[in-house]
Amino acid sequence: MADAALEGILGRPFPEQFAALRLRLGNRLPTSRWDDLRKSAHDRAFVVAGATKADLLADLAGAVDKAITDGHGLEEFRRDFRRIVSERGWSGWTGEGTVRGEAWRTRVIYRTNARVSYAAGRRAQLIEAGFPLWIYRHGESRDPRPEHLALDGVTLPPDHPFWETWSPPNGWGCSCYVSGARSPQAARRMGGDPDKTLPEGWNKPDPSTGTPKGIDKGWDYAPGATVSDAIRALDGKLPQLPAEIGAALSAAMPPAARKARLDAFGAFFDQVTARGRAEGAMMVVGAMQGKWIAGAKKHGLTPATAEIAVTDRAILHTFRDAKVRPLDTGWYRQLPLYLETPDMVLLDTRTDPPVMLLIFTLPGGGAKLAVRINYHIKKHGTFNSVQSGAVIDASDIQALLGSPGMVVLDGM
Repeated sequence: MADAALEGILGRPFPEQFAALRLRLGNRLPTSRWDDLRKSAHDRAFVVAGATKADLLADLAGAVDKAITDGHGLEEFRRDFRRIVSERGWSGWTGEGTVRGEAWRTRVIYRTNARVSYAAGRRAQLIEAGFPLWIYRHGESRDPRPEHLALDGVTLPPDHPFWETWSPPNGWGCSCYVSGARSPQAARRMGGDPDKTLPEGWNKPDPSTGTPKGIDKGWDYAPGATVSDAIRALDGKLPQLPAEIGAALSAAMPPAARKARLDAFGAFFDQVTARGRAEGAMMVVGAMQGKWIAGAKKHGLTPATAEIAVTDRAILHTFRDAKVRPLDTGWYRQLPLYLETPDMVLLDTRTDPPVMLLIFTLPGGGAKLAVRINYHIKKHGTFNSVQSGAVIDASDIQALLGSPGMVVLDGM
Protein backbone atom coordinates (compact mmCIF):
# COMPACT_ATOMS: atom_id res chain seq x y z
CA MET A 1 0.00 0.00 0.00
CA ALA A 2 1.67 3.21 -1.12
CA ASP A 3 1.71 6.25 1.14
CA ALA A 4 -0.70 8.09 -1.16
CA ALA A 5 -3.07 5.16 -1.10
CA LEU A 6 -3.00 5.11 2.69
CA GLU A 7 -3.82 8.81 2.79
CA GLY A 8 -6.80 8.10 0.53
CA ILE A 9 -8.11 5.50 2.97
CA LEU A 10 -7.62 7.86 5.87
CA GLY A 11 -9.64 10.50 4.07
CA ARG A 12 -12.75 8.36 4.55
CA PRO A 13 -12.61 6.81 8.02
CA PHE A 14 -14.37 3.50 8.50
CA PRO A 15 -16.60 3.22 11.61
CA GLU A 16 -13.99 1.58 13.84
CA GLN A 17 -11.37 4.18 12.94
CA PHE A 18 -13.89 6.92 13.61
CA ALA A 19 -14.61 5.39 17.02
CA ALA A 20 -10.89 5.13 17.83
CA LEU A 21 -10.42 8.78 16.93
CA ARG A 22 -13.33 9.75 19.18
CA LEU A 23 -11.71 8.02 22.13
CA ARG A 24 -8.49 9.96 21.55
CA LEU A 25 -9.97 13.39 20.90
CA GLY A 26 -12.47 13.16 23.74
CA ASN A 27 -9.69 13.33 26.35
CA ARG A 28 -7.34 16.26 25.69
CA LEU A 29 -4.26 16.37 27.93
CA PRO A 30 -1.78 19.27 28.20
CA THR A 31 1.85 18.22 27.70
CA SER A 32 5.20 19.99 27.51
CA ARG A 33 7.10 17.24 25.68
CA TRP A 34 6.09 14.62 23.13
CA ASP A 35 7.03 11.79 25.52
CA ASP A 36 5.10 13.08 28.55
CA LEU A 37 2.51 10.45 27.64
CA ARG A 38 3.74 7.02 26.68
CA LYS A 39 2.60 4.02 24.66
CA SER A 40 -0.97 2.78 25.21
CA ALA A 41 -1.93 5.90 27.18
CA HIS A 42 -2.39 7.48 23.75
CA ASP A 43 -5.33 5.15 23.06
CA ARG A 44 -7.51 7.43 25.18
CA ALA A 45 -5.78 10.78 24.97
CA PHE A 46 -5.06 13.57 22.50
CA VAL A 47 -1.83 15.50 23.04
CA VAL A 48 0.21 18.04 21.11
CA ALA A 49 3.67 18.58 22.56
CA GLY A 50 3.94 22.06 24.03
CA ALA A 51 0.18 22.72 23.94
CA THR A 52 -0.80 23.24 27.59
CA LYS A 53 -3.88 25.47 27.32
CA ALA A 54 -7.30 23.81 27.31
CA ASP A 55 -8.79 26.11 24.65
CA LEU A 56 -5.75 25.65 22.38
CA LEU A 57 -5.95 21.87 22.69
CA ALA A 58 -9.68 21.92 22.03
CA ASP A 59 -9.16 23.94 18.84
CA LEU A 60 -6.36 21.67 17.63
CA ALA A 61 -8.43 18.56 18.37
CA GLY A 62 -11.32 20.05 16.41
CA ALA A 63 -9.04 20.77 13.46
CA VAL A 64 -7.65 17.21 13.47
CA ASP A 65 -11.17 15.85 13.74
CA LYS A 66 -12.45 17.87 10.80
CA ALA A 67 -9.48 17.09 8.58
CA ILE A 68 -9.73 13.34 9.15
CA THR A 69 -13.43 12.59 9.54
CA ASP A 70 -14.63 14.95 6.81
CA GLY A 71 -11.87 13.87 4.44
CA HIS A 72 -10.35 17.35 4.00
CA GLY A 73 -6.83 16.07 4.57
CA LEU A 74 -3.50 17.58 5.55
CA GLU A 75 -3.74 20.90 3.69
CA GLU A 76 -7.05 21.75 5.36
CA PHE A 77 -5.51 20.95 8.74
CA ARG A 78 -2.55 23.21 7.94
CA ARG A 79 -4.86 26.14 7.21
CA ASP A 80 -6.74 25.57 10.46
CA PHE A 81 -3.45 25.17 12.36
CA ARG A 82 -2.20 28.58 11.17
CA ARG A 83 -5.46 30.23 12.17
CA ILE A 84 -5.54 28.57 15.60
CA VAL A 85 -1.91 29.43 16.38
CA SER A 86 -2.59 33.06 15.47
CA GLU A 87 -5.86 33.36 17.38
CA ARG A 88 -4.56 31.63 20.52
CA GLY A 89 -1.18 33.36 20.48
CA TRP A 90 0.72 30.06 20.72
CA SER A 91 4.45 30.51 20.35
CA GLY A 92 7.58 28.53 21.06
CA TRP A 93 6.31 25.36 19.41
CA THR A 94 8.82 23.12 17.64
CA GLY A 95 8.97 24.04 13.96
CA GLU A 96 7.80 27.63 14.46
CA GLY A 97 9.38 30.30 12.30
CA THR A 98 10.02 28.51 9.01
CA VAL A 99 7.86 27.16 6.23
CA ARG A 100 9.65 23.83 6.41
CA GLY A 101 9.29 23.66 10.19
CA GLU A 102 5.55 24.34 10.06
CA ALA A 103 5.07 21.80 7.27
CA TRP A 104 6.90 19.16 9.31
CA ARG A 105 4.98 19.88 12.53
CA THR A 106 1.53 19.88 10.93
CA ARG A 107 2.34 16.70 9.01
CA VAL A 108 3.41 14.95 12.23
CA ILE A 109 0.24 15.98 14.12
CA TYR A 110 -2.14 15.08 11.31
CA ARG A 111 -0.57 11.83 10.13
CA THR A 112 0.12 10.52 13.63
CA ASN A 113 -3.54 10.88 14.63
CA ALA A 114 -4.74 9.53 11.28
CA ARG A 115 -2.48 6.51 11.21
CA VAL A 116 -2.78 5.57 14.86
CA SER A 117 -6.59 5.79 14.76
CA TYR A 118 -6.51 3.77 11.52
CA ALA A 119 -4.37 1.09 13.19
CA ALA A 120 -6.57 0.99 16.29
CA GLY A 121 -9.73 0.72 14.21
CA ARG A 122 -8.18 -1.92 11.97
CA ARG A 123 -7.17 -3.97 15.02
CA ALA A 124 -10.77 -3.90 16.24
CA GLN A 125 -11.93 -5.09 12.81
CA LEU A 126 -9.46 -7.98 12.76
CA ILE A 127 -10.56 -9.10 16.23
CA GLU A 128 -14.24 -8.81 15.36
CA ALA A 129 -13.75 -10.85 12.18
CA GLY A 130 -11.85 -13.54 14.09
CA PHE A 131 -8.98 -13.90 11.60
CA PRO A 132 -6.69 -16.74 12.78
CA LEU A 133 -3.71 -15.19 10.97
CA TRP A 134 -2.44 -11.61 10.86
CA ILE A 135 -0.05 -10.42 8.17
CA TYR A 136 2.53 -7.63 8.59
CA ARG A 137 2.73 -5.56 5.41
CA HIS A 138 5.26 -2.88 4.60
CA GLY A 139 3.66 0.39 3.57
CA GLU A 140 5.98 1.06 0.60
CA SER A 141 7.03 4.47 1.91
CA ARG A 142 9.58 6.45 -0.09
CA ASP A 143 12.20 6.14 2.68
CA PRO A 144 11.71 2.60 3.99
CA ARG A 145 13.23 1.32 7.20
CA PRO A 146 15.23 -1.87 6.52
CA GLU A 147 13.80 -3.51 9.63
CA HIS A 148 10.24 -2.92 8.42
CA LEU A 149 11.03 -4.23 4.95
CA ALA A 150 12.46 -7.37 6.53
CA LEU A 151 9.13 -8.02 8.26
CA ASP A 152 6.97 -7.67 5.15
CA GLY A 153 4.86 -10.80 4.82
CA VAL A 154 5.42 -12.15 8.33
CA THR A 155 2.27 -14.15 9.15
CA LEU A 156 1.46 -15.00 12.75
CA PRO A 157 -1.57 -15.74 14.95
CA PRO A 158 -3.01 -12.67 16.69
CA ASP A 159 -1.93 -13.84 20.15
CA HIS A 160 1.76 -14.01 19.20
CA PRO A 161 3.86 -11.66 21.39
CA PHE A 162 5.25 -10.09 18.22
CA TRP A 163 2.07 -8.02 17.86
CA GLU A 164 2.40 -6.58 21.37
CA THR A 165 5.50 -4.69 20.25
CA TRP A 166 5.48 -4.59 16.46
CA SER A 167 1.88 -3.64 15.65
CA PRO A 168 2.26 -0.72 13.22
CA PRO A 169 2.75 2.15 13.01
CA ASN A 170 6.18 1.56 14.52
CA GLY A 171 7.46 5.11 14.44
CA TRP A 172 7.02 8.60 13.09
CA GLY A 173 5.89 8.40 9.47
CA CYS A 174 5.60 4.60 9.44
CA SER A 175 2.94 3.46 6.96
CA CYS A 176 3.07 -0.28 7.61
CA TYR A 177 -0.24 -2.03 8.27
CA VAL A 178 -1.80 -5.39 9.19
CA SER A 179 -4.13 -7.63 7.17
CA GLY A 180 -6.04 -10.74 8.22
CA ALA A 181 -6.34 -14.15 6.59
CA ARG A 182 -8.41 -17.29 7.15
CA SER A 183 -5.79 -19.77 6.03
CA PRO A 184 -2.12 -20.00 5.02
CA GLN A 185 -3.21 -20.19 1.38
CA ALA A 186 -5.25 -17.00 1.74
CA ALA A 187 -2.32 -15.31 3.48
CA ARG A 188 -0.06 -16.10 0.53
CA ARG A 189 -2.59 -14.62 -1.91
CA MET A 190 -2.49 -11.41 0.15
CA GLY A 191 1.29 -11.11 0.15
CA GLY A 192 1.93 -12.99 3.37
CA ASP A 193 4.45 -15.76 3.90
CA PRO A 194 3.43 -18.22 6.66
CA ASP A 195 6.87 -19.88 6.41
CA LYS A 196 8.78 -16.66 7.05
CA THR A 197 10.56 -16.57 10.40
CA LEU A 198 11.11 -13.51 12.53
CA PRO A 199 14.55 -11.91 12.26
CA GLU A 200 16.96 -12.74 15.05
CA GLY A 201 16.72 -10.18 17.85
CA TRP A 202 13.31 -8.88 16.75
CA ASN A 203 12.34 -8.27 20.39
CA LYS A 204 15.76 -7.21 21.76
CA PRO A 205 15.75 -3.60 23.00
CA ASP A 206 18.26 -1.16 21.57
CA PRO A 207 20.08 0.44 24.55
CA SER A 208 19.88 3.87 22.91
CA THR A 209 16.07 3.85 22.58
CA GLY A 210 14.78 1.12 24.87
CA THR A 211 12.88 -0.34 21.90
CA PRO A 212 13.79 -3.04 19.35
CA LYS A 213 15.88 -1.73 16.48
CA GLY A 214 13.57 -0.31 13.83
CA ILE A 215 10.94 0.94 16.29
CA ASP A 216 11.12 4.61 17.28
CA LYS A 217 11.28 5.45 20.95
CA GLY A 218 7.82 5.22 22.52
CA TRP A 219 6.28 3.27 19.62
CA ASP A 220 6.83 -0.26 20.93
CA TYR A 221 3.16 -0.96 21.67
CA ALA A 222 -0.02 -2.02 19.87
CA PRO A 223 -2.22 1.01 19.06
CA GLY A 224 -5.80 0.37 20.14
CA ALA A 225 -5.06 -2.81 22.10
CA THR A 226 -6.38 -1.32 25.35
CA VAL A 227 -9.59 -0.02 23.76
CA SER A 228 -10.51 -2.65 21.16
CA ASP A 229 -13.68 -3.61 23.03
CA ALA A 230 -14.75 0.02 23.36
CA ILE A 231 -14.08 0.68 19.67
CA ARG A 232 -16.16 -2.31 18.62
CA ALA A 233 -18.96 -1.22 20.94
CA LEU A 234 -18.95 2.29 19.52
CA ASP A 235 -19.82 1.03 16.05
CA GLY A 236 -23.59 1.51 16.10
CA LYS A 237 -23.98 0.45 19.73
CA LEU A 238 -24.05 3.69 21.73
CA PRO A 239 -26.53 2.37 24.33
CA GLN A 240 -23.81 0.01 25.57
CA LEU A 241 -21.40 2.87 26.27
CA PRO A 242 -21.10 5.31 29.15
CA ALA A 243 -23.22 8.34 28.30
CA GLU A 244 -20.21 10.68 28.20
CA ILE A 245 -18.45 8.59 25.53
CA GLY A 246 -21.63 8.33 23.48
CA ALA A 247 -22.11 12.10 23.69
CA ALA A 248 -18.56 12.72 22.46
CA LEU A 249 -18.98 10.29 19.58
CA SER A 250 -22.28 11.81 18.51
CA ALA A 251 -20.95 15.37 18.74
CA ALA A 252 -18.17 14.49 16.32
CA MET A 253 -20.40 12.72 13.79
CA PRO A 254 -19.33 13.80 10.29
CA PRO A 255 -21.73 15.87 8.14
CA ALA A 256 -22.50 12.96 5.80
CA ALA A 257 -23.69 10.84 8.72
CA ARG A 258 -25.80 13.72 10.07
CA LYS A 259 -27.41 14.16 6.68
CA ALA A 260 -28.13 10.43 6.43
CA ARG A 261 -29.81 10.44 9.86
CA LEU A 262 -31.92 13.47 8.93
CA ASP A 263 -33.08 11.86 5.68
CA ALA A 264 -33.80 8.57 7.44
CA PHE A 265 -35.94 10.25 10.07
CA GLY A 266 -37.88 12.16 7.42
CA ALA A 267 -38.75 8.84 5.77
CA PHE A 268 -39.59 7.28 9.16
CA PHE A 269 -41.88 10.20 10.05
CA ASP A 270 -43.69 9.98 6.71
CA GLN A 271 -44.23 6.23 7.12
CA VAL A 272 -45.57 6.56 10.67
CA THR A 273 -47.98 9.39 9.89
CA ALA A 274 -49.19 7.71 6.69
CA ARG A 275 -49.82 4.44 8.53
CA GLY A 276 -51.59 6.20 11.37
CA ARG A 277 -51.05 3.46 13.94
CA ALA A 278 -48.24 2.41 16.26
CA GLU A 279 -46.44 -0.87 15.56
CA GLY A 280 -43.65 -0.64 18.14
CA ALA A 281 -41.14 1.02 15.80
CA MET A 282 -38.51 3.47 16.98
CA MET A 283 -35.55 5.40 15.67
CA VAL A 284 -32.51 7.04 17.27
CA VAL A 285 -32.65 10.71 16.32
CA GLY A 286 -29.87 12.34 18.33
CA ALA A 287 -27.89 12.34 21.55
CA MET A 288 -27.59 14.24 24.80
CA GLN A 289 -24.69 16.67 25.01
CA GLY A 290 -21.94 16.20 27.55
CA LYS A 291 -22.93 19.26 29.57
CA TRP A 292 -26.54 18.01 29.86
CA ILE A 293 -25.27 14.70 31.17
CA ALA A 294 -22.97 16.42 33.67
CA GLY A 295 -25.81 18.68 34.84
CA ALA A 296 -28.19 15.78 35.29
CA LYS A 297 -25.60 13.91 37.35
CA LYS A 298 -25.25 16.88 39.69
CA HIS A 299 -28.91 16.42 40.51
CA GLY A 300 -28.65 12.71 41.17
CA LEU A 301 -29.68 11.43 37.73
CA THR A 302 -27.23 9.34 35.70
CA PRO A 303 -28.31 8.82 32.08
CA ALA A 304 -27.75 5.22 31.01
CA THR A 305 -26.96 6.31 27.46
CA ALA A 306 -26.51 9.48 25.45
CA GLU A 307 -28.87 8.39 22.68
CA ILE A 308 -32.21 10.09 22.17
CA ALA A 309 -34.88 8.03 20.41
CA VAL A 310 -38.46 8.55 19.31
CA THR A 311 -41.14 5.90 18.88
CA ASP A 312 -43.96 5.75 16.36
CA ARG A 313 -46.39 5.98 19.27
CA ALA A 314 -44.82 9.24 20.48
CA ILE A 315 -45.01 10.77 17.01
CA LEU A 316 -48.69 9.92 16.67
CA HIS A 317 -49.39 11.21 20.19
CA THR A 318 -47.60 14.49 19.48
CA PHE A 319 -49.84 15.28 16.50
CA ARG A 320 -53.01 13.18 16.54
CA ASP A 321 -53.71 13.56 20.24
CA ALA A 322 -52.56 17.16 20.66
CA LYS A 323 -55.55 19.33 21.56
CA VAL A 324 -53.83 22.71 21.76
CA ARG A 325 -51.08 24.30 19.63
CA PRO A 326 -49.57 21.25 17.92
CA LEU A 327 -46.10 21.53 16.43
CA ASP A 328 -45.56 22.23 12.75
CA THR A 329 -45.01 18.89 11.01
CA GLY A 330 -42.35 20.38 8.72
CA TRP A 331 -40.34 21.50 11.75
CA TYR A 332 -40.73 18.18 13.58
CA ARG A 333 -39.69 16.29 10.47
CA GLN A 334 -36.21 17.83 10.95
CA LEU A 335 -36.01 16.63 14.55
CA PRO A 336 -32.41 15.28 14.34
CA LEU A 337 -31.21 18.70 13.23
CA TYR A 338 -32.99 20.65 15.97
CA LEU A 339 -32.01 18.27 18.76
CA GLU A 340 -28.42 19.46 18.26
CA THR A 341 -29.19 23.14 18.90
CA PRO A 342 -31.90 23.79 21.51
CA ASP A 343 -31.95 27.34 22.88
CA MET A 344 -32.46 26.09 26.41
CA VAL A 345 -32.44 22.74 28.21
CA LEU A 346 -34.30 22.30 31.50
CA LEU A 347 -34.52 19.37 33.89
CA ASP A 348 -37.87 18.90 35.58
CA THR A 349 -36.95 17.10 38.80
CA ARG A 350 -40.56 16.94 39.97
CA THR A 351 -41.28 13.91 37.79
CA ASP A 352 -40.10 10.36 38.43
CA PRO A 353 -37.92 9.80 36.56
CA PRO A 354 -37.06 13.43 35.74
CA VAL A 355 -37.88 14.81 32.31
CA MET A 356 -35.59 16.94 30.19
CA LEU A 357 -37.32 19.84 28.43
CA LEU A 358 -35.75 21.18 25.24
CA ILE A 359 -36.83 24.73 24.37
CA PHE A 360 -36.54 26.17 20.84
CA THR A 361 -37.10 29.67 19.51
CA LEU A 362 -39.32 29.74 16.42
CA PRO A 363 -40.71 32.58 14.30
CA GLY A 364 -43.58 34.05 16.27
CA GLY A 365 -43.08 31.83 19.30
CA GLY A 366 -41.30 28.68 20.35
CA ALA A 367 -41.47 24.93 20.81
CA LYS A 368 -40.99 22.50 23.68
CA LEU A 369 -39.99 18.86 23.51
CA ALA A 370 -40.25 16.57 26.53
CA VAL A 371 -37.51 13.92 26.67
CA ARG A 372 -37.82 11.23 29.34
CA ILE A 373 -34.43 10.09 30.59
CA ASN A 374 -33.69 6.36 30.96
CA TYR A 375 -36.98 5.34 29.40
CA HIS A 376 -37.36 1.64 28.57
CA ILE A 377 -38.74 1.10 25.09
CA LYS A 378 -40.23 -2.37 24.80
CA LYS A 379 -38.17 -4.75 22.63
CA HIS A 380 -35.52 -2.05 22.07
CA GLY A 381 -33.90 -1.21 25.40
CA THR A 382 -33.27 1.90 27.50
CA PHE A 383 -33.00 5.27 25.77
CA ASN A 384 -33.74 8.91 26.36
CA SER A 385 -37.09 9.14 24.62
CA VAL A 386 -38.86 12.09 23.02
CA GLN A 387 -42.33 11.75 24.53
CA SER A 388 -44.24 14.80 23.33
CA GLY A 389 -43.97 18.33 21.98
CA ALA A 390 -45.98 21.51 21.74
CA VAL A 391 -45.86 25.13 20.64
CA ILE A 392 -45.15 27.56 23.50
CA ASP A 393 -44.65 31.30 23.93
CA ALA A 394 -42.53 33.58 26.13
CA SER A 395 -44.97 33.42 29.06
CA ASP A 396 -44.83 29.62 29.01
CA ILE A 397 -41.04 29.74 29.22
CA GLN A 398 -41.13 32.15 32.15
CA ALA A 399 -43.63 29.91 33.92
CA LEU A 400 -41.36 26.93 33.44
CA LEU A 401 -38.33 28.80 34.76
CA GLY A 402 -40.31 29.86 37.82
CA SER A 403 -41.51 26.37 38.63
CA PRO A 404 -40.13 24.69 41.77
CA GLY A 405 -37.81 21.82 40.95
CA MET A 406 -36.94 23.16 37.48
CA VAL A 407 -33.19 23.16 36.82
CA VAL A 408 -31.43 24.87 33.88
CA LEU A 409 -28.89 22.54 32.26
CA ASP A 410 -28.02 24.71 29.29
CA GLY A 411 -28.89 28.03 27.70
CA MET A 412 -28.60 30.67 30.45
